[in-house]
Amino acid sequence: MSIRELARRPVRNLEPYRAAAQVDDTIRLNANEAAWRNNGDTFRRALNRYPEVRPSRLRQLLADHYGCDPANLLVTRGSSEAIDLLMRVFCESGRDNVVTTAPTFSMYEHYAVVQGAELRQVETAPSEDFRVDPARVLDACDEATKMVILCSPNNPTGTHVPTAVVTEILERRAGRSIVVVDEAYIEFAPSQSVVELVDRYDNLVVLRTLSKALAFAGARCGSVIAQPELIDMANAVQAPYALATPVIECVENALEADGLARAEGGIAETVRERERMRARLSEYTWVDKVWPSAANFLLVKVDDAARIMAHCATHQVLLRHFGGALADCLRITIGSAADNDRLLDALSTLEAGND
Repeated sequence: MSIRELARRPVRNLEPYRAAAQVDDTIRLNANEAAWRNNGDTFRRALNRYPEVRPSRLRQLLADHYGCDPANLLVTRGSSEAIDLLMRVFCESGRDNVVTTAPTFSMYEHYAVVQGAELRQVETAPSEDFRVDPARVLDACDEATKMVILCSPNNPTGTHVPTAVVTEILERRAGRSIVVVDEAYIEFAPSQSVVELVDRYDNLVVLRTLSKALAFAGARCGSVIAQPELIDMANAVQAPYALATPVIECVENALEADGLARAEGGIAETVRERERMRARLSEYTWVDKVWPSAANFLLVKVDDAARIMAHCATHQVLLRHFGGALADCLRITIGSAADNDRLLDALSTLEAGND
């Protein structure tokens, strides 16, 4: 079955929105735009004009950055919008299902619920460092499985999914499911992105974001990377003018050489701090385990998560507690060296019994 045949029938041949033409050096009386610029408009592109429906220069810059052809990439409002788009393209409400692992990013479940798709979660074991077993993932799939989602490195465990696992699932689900690899944290991992496999597998979809490695969480800029047929269907479903002009311009600036160099330095510093924090946290008597991480955070098993959360909050330091299967765990984002030292100072008072 082709990728287009896997999609929902109403979407397969859906045409994208046809916006009013945008031609440089012309008088634009075709898009019902205001004729004047607002006083607060200091951007290169006037804000009284609509942005491009799909920003072509930004698409090219992102494609260059990720090492793919622009035809293989759709720019999205963060990778969260990308997940939503894929659910809407492929999942029929009340009929289809999505397979992922657990624990993992909670928005997969959120968008599956919104779309009316069943979510099937394959548990991973803390004792095995949350390793993904491809056989168990495949066993959870059936003829109604339209999507398999692998978060690599995984949030909140920090686990990287080996390329061999991804390719095994891709090959076994060829013609039956798309396999989405969410690489929001890949820049912090020692391994390479699976973007290089997109030309080989028509059912592979890779999600990337600028939120983490480029320090642009507030800009909301992500990418769907896949073969052109799939990109075309996602493009038809995505709302027109999805990215605002200020976002387009600031991201273009961030993708210039000096912005990328700053990001590389930030990534290297985060990885160094991650390993320092892993060693320091492991020293506390109330820490049972600090799992290895390929992301910009650590998952830590503690003896009393609620007590530690409350203690850190009194020192103006916020951590993340998920509950459920991770009820005795905390996720700790790797901050700056000064931020991390502030956390360690707070935890040291807890170790001393001054809570």
